[in-house]
Amino acid sequence: MDAADEMDIDAAADEAGSPPSASGSLSTFLSELAALHRRSSGTSSSTSTSPPLSLASLTFLSSAASPSSSIFPRLAAAGLPASSLSAPLAASLSSAHHPLPAAVAYLRLLLAPASPLLSLFSPLPFLSLLLALRKSASSSAAAHDGAAAANPSSGSGSGKGNHRNRKRKSHQQRQSPAAQAAAPSLLPKALALLADAAGRLPLGEHPDARRSLVDTAAELAAFDVLVAVLGSGYYAEAMPDLVRALAPVALSGSRSAARAAAVEFLARKVVPLCVEGGEDGVRKAVGYLPRYLAAKAPEKSEARAMAVEAIVEVVRAMGQLEMEGFAGYVVAMAKGKAKGRLLAVDLILAMLPLLLPSEGDDCGLQEGSWGLKFVRVLVERCSDTVGGVRARALTNAAHALDVLSERGMEVDWLQEVMRIGNIGLGELLRLRCADDKAAVRKAALVLITKSIRLIGRPVDESLLTAMGAACSDPLVSIRKAALAAISEVFRNFPDERVTKEWLQAVPPLVIDSETSIQEECENLFLELVLNRVCQAANLNLNDESNDMEEVFPKGTLHLLKSICDGEVAPCIKKICASLGKKKKLKPLLASSLQNIITISESLWLRGCKPIEMWTAPAGAWWLLSEVSSFAPKSVNWKFLSHHWKLLDNVGQDKGKVCPKGEPNSALWAVDRVSLLQTISNVSMELPVEPAAELAHSLLTRIENFDMNLSEVDAHVKSLKTLCKRKAKTAKEGETLILKWVQQLICKAVNILDEYIKETSEAAKGPKFFTPLSGKLKGRKDASAQKSMSRAVIAVFTIGSLILACPTANVQGVIPSLHTIITSGNSQPRPKNLAGGTVSFKELAPSLYIQSWDTMAKICLVDDKLAKRYIPLFVQELERSDLATLRNNIMIALADFYVRYTAMVDCYMSKITKSLRDPCEVVRRQTFILLSKLLQRDYVKWRGVLFLRFLPSLVDESEKIRHLADFLFGNILKAKAPLLAYNSFIEAIYVLNNCLGHGAQPESQGRLDGGPTLFAIRGTDERSRLKRMHIYVSLLKQMAPEHLLATSAKLCAEILAAACDGLLNVDDAAGRAVLQDALQILACKEMRIHPNICTDNSEMDEEGGDGGSTNAALQAAKGRAVTQVAKKNLIQIAIPIFIELKRLLESKNSPLTGCLMECLRTLLKDYKNEFDEILVADKQLQKELLYDMQKHDVAGKGKAKAAAAAAGPSGASPAVNVGGKRVDGSARATARSVLKEVNRNTPTPPLNSMSVPKVRSMLGGGGGGSRRPAVLESVRRLEPFGSDDEN
Repeated sequence: MDAADEMDIDAAADEAGSPPSASGSLSTFLSELAALHRRSSGTSSSTSTSPPLSLASLTFLSSAASPSSSIFPRLAAAGLPASSLSAPLAASLSSAHHPLPAAVAYLRLLLAPASPLLSLFSPLPFLSLLLALRKSASSSAAAHDGAAAANPSSGSGSGKGNHRNRKRKSHQQRQSPAAQAAAPSLLPKALALLADAAGRLPLGEHPDARRSLVDTAAELAAFDVLVAVLGSGYYAEAMPDLVRALAPVALSGSRSAARAAAVEFLARKVVPLCVEGGEDGVRKAVGYLPRYLAAKAPEKSEARAMAVEAIVEVVRAMGQLEMEGFAGYVVAMAKGKAKGRLLAVDLILAMLPLLLPSEGDDCGLQEGSWGLKFVRVLVERCSDTVGGVRARALTNAAHALDVLSERGMEVDWLQEVMRIGNIGLGELLRLRCADDKAAVRKAALVLITKSIRLIGRPVDESLLTAMGAACSDPLVSIRKAALAAISEVFRNFPDERVTKEWLQAVPPLVIDSETSIQEECENLFLELVLNRVCQAANLNLNDESNDMEEVFPKGTLHLLKSICDGEVAPCIKKICASLGKKKKLKPLLASSLQNIITISESLWLRGCKPIEMWTAPAGAWWLLSEVSSFAPKSVNWKFLSHHWKLLDNVGQDKGKVCPKGEPNSALWAVDRVSLLQTISNVSMELPVEPAAELAHSLLTRIENFDMNLSEVDAHVKSLKTLCKRKAKTAKEGETLILKWVQQLICKAVNILDEYIKETSEAAKGPKFFTPLSGKLKGRKDASAQKSMSRAVIAVFTIGSLILACPTANVQGVIPSLHTIITSGNSQPRPKNLAGGTVSFKELAPSLYIQSWDTMAKICLVDDKLAKRYIPLFVQELERSDLATLRNNIMIALADFYVRYTAMVDCYMSKITKSLRDPCEVVRRQTFILLSKLLQRDYVKWRGVLFLRFLPSLVDESEKIRHLADFLFGNILKAKAPLLAYNSFIEAIYVLNNCLGHGAQPESQGRLDGGPTLFAIRGTDERSRLKRMHIYVSLLKQMAPEHLLATSAKLCAEILAAACDGLLNVDDAAGRAVLQDALQILACKEMRIHPNICTDNSEMDEEGGDGGSTNAALQAAKGRAVTQVAKKNLIQIAIPIFIELKRLLESKNSPLTGCLMECLRTLLKDYKNEFDEILVADKQLQKELLYDMQKHDVAGKGKAKAAAAAAGPSGASPAVNVGGKRVDGSARATARSVLKEVNRNTPTPPLNSMSVPKVRSMLGGGGGGSRRPAVLESVRRLEPFGSDDEN
């Protein structure tokens, strides 16, 4: 013993009352023992208790310098039996003062030479010894924690925690110094002595002492003691105790040294005992060791993962027979309870490498092998009923594919293995991509990403569509996983259908709300699209090449054609702009696009084809126009000049007929627009003389007024850019622009006035004239058509010029435009006004439409004119029968809303009528424009706007439905989370066109004459399903507390209103409202359960520091909401349901069955509490119990009938009845009905049927008499605050 220990023990001796000079000697010990022996011999053994040994004697016995070999001979010489030591030592071990020195002394005596082991050992002292060791270890750990807590660097040094630390410190100061110092110094010595004694003690006859020894060694991580136990003669009896004691240590959720040592002990020391020739009990216990560990594995993910590591480490040390036995147990566990299935899928992945042969051999998935069984079980669990098991199985399947690919798994065999019945891997993944659980969808996408390279073949169309749909998932993590999955498919199989789906799914993510997704979208577009196009930069045309598909890299031309699609082009423009600002666009890209166009032209000319018929590869000019502004020096001016002259000449000669066919004027017009945009982008790099020549050419083309309308804007913008960039000063540039703009406007006005004059004169001409010949008539019609075409181009050009130069004078064109846009009115007009008697809407519809568009552009730069003409735009939107015009006016009104919000806001109720326009394009355009205005806060979610958006959720167009789902599910949920709750009751009245209690006239549009436009009336199945879809979409946006409040409002404002007569149930609309309310209360989205909060939480916070705390809070919130829901059902809903049932029965209403079905659904979770809930109506209680039992029996009967009629494969066979297919269950039902009919049993009369009689509790007060206090208390519920108030 060192000096510090001796000082502590001496101090403890002083405190205990021993003489300070007692240093400890054998003679002193023998004297004390003799005195104790004489004392015990002189008293009755049944009533006396031996006192403990003094600390001096215990110090002497526990000291390494004590002559342990001479203790027992000296005892015999002094006439003291060895048993005289038992009672004092037992008392010392049980004492609270110094048990640890007593334990060391006891162990040294047991290990002493010539020690009478059988006389000295006793179970009770040994149990006390083990208890002393555990207490010493716990006190040592507590002292260490207290010292850490008292450290000033660990905290702020103030507060309640510091007060607790001071109390703990003062308590430690009151303890014996020996108790503080002896524990850490003597405990290792005691454990070492216990390890030496464990193999010698006769513990085979004392199971309690043996069990306590194993538990103590496992608790203190004293594995030397356990090794001694395994080497003893009683190891067979101790094996079950050892496994039981080490399991909690090995399965602990923290990566500690004790856990690692426990796992290593089980694998290296325990498992080798399971050998041939060993004892059956030991082999059986060791064989069941991994099963026991699996049964005790924790449920939490991190702890479960560590438990799987421990189990696999143990299994790896086992023999092949034991390993296969545990594999069978895992397969069986995968078909058991949910907890076992979740652990099984983790064990399957961890054990799969153990069951497969090493690399270079066959992959080990032959029929009947455990590897094949594991893979099939893993695939089966991908369709588990529990979402967590499905997600984990899919994730592990992805990792299993890596393991199989490393072992050389064949693709065809893999496809066959990963099949469940008739469902292949592709179909399985498609189903999981559309799963209702977010974790499952994410895991399925990860599996797709992993499996693409291994499968080595393109995915099917349905799976591709599912991945594209997942890119618009509400959860950020799902969108990221879908982005990675579909990009991996595109990277490996860039065929046409994959390219199309990728371009429709990925580029729109550039406007995602998550910045990381935007960046990933840009990087993927750069890698998979732009870098592929760059591969054509250094291509050279061979003498033998004639086909462009052979010259360019595979898929390049189709990729260019796909990116200029109208739906994805805006997103790709944004991507290119963002990449250009970040300087990620390479100059090589512009060179590559020029090379593609040049090679295409050379191949065309090589085939001796007319240049007028040539068109550049689709998308090449468009992409060059987008990237040229960020690499202007990479665009060759000679290249641009050559193609501008070529395209411009063909554009001017488009009227001439080519000997070998007509030129592709439309495609050339599109290319000219892109070419002009490219020229504008690189105009600063152009030489002065070519730039002036180009500007003159552009002005001449515009003055001719014979271009395609799509080219006019490009010419005007290019000319403006050239003037601004080549002018010496900004003022000089503005003056030059204003000069030619005013010049062009004057010419356009002259052309328009001339056409109006000619048309008016033709309308005023004599009605009786000699008919023209066919040739002359054709010339006249062609001339009139040419004049109208020039007038249309002139009007359109005026609009483009106004936007390019807002300061231009347009007073001369306004009267002409006013004449045209008002020519469609039925009101009489003055005949002396030019064009006053002509209806241009009928005579020249295109001019009529373009005139409205140009007037809208003028109004955008002139607020006074806008104030006069905005009412005309709204009026024309309502009455026009031209879908194109309505669409254009809707776009103009959206621009007006941004520029003149106050002027247009009063017309919102009329503008929203376009959401129900007969044309799908107008409806979709209106929806998109209003949604953008709502996002930018130009329009507020108030009044009729929200209610008029609801029918879009069930629009006939799938595109509009998709947009509406995104608006309500993503944008609205984040921007106005309370709007669905606050407007829910009103929406029920509006959709049913019911002007009853709770509906406002202005909300239904009665003030503007549209009461039925936004209603979905009717009790037919189609109308009811549409309304329910809208209700469900709104319910999904509500938090649990809002669902609870909505159910209370439904009861108070609809059901109670029907009871009070405020809602007329005899009216068709009132009945529809009541039926909708009952079906809403019964739908599954309205049900509130404890897990609803955690199910609706975002999954992206997994693995965070506060994830577990947030989950616990959400779970507690769910339980609280569930309790309140039950209270709401008892106190509010049930009284109203009872009264409503009486009312409906008194009127013989068909809604009685709907009400009973709603009650059955609401109360099916409270079967054991019927007496408490329905205490006010015992008869209703009996009826509901009867209905529930009948419903359950009917459900079981249908299941049995389906099972009986099912074929060998488990599917119900179908038969043809009247040309239609009928399944087996329907055939069984029909057979039973026909059997009753063949008996010729007449239908019993109505008076003979037993009808349940309902007893009134109000003394026959009638259906309308109800206690007003119930409804009055319900109506006192205060609603949540609206979003507008917030």
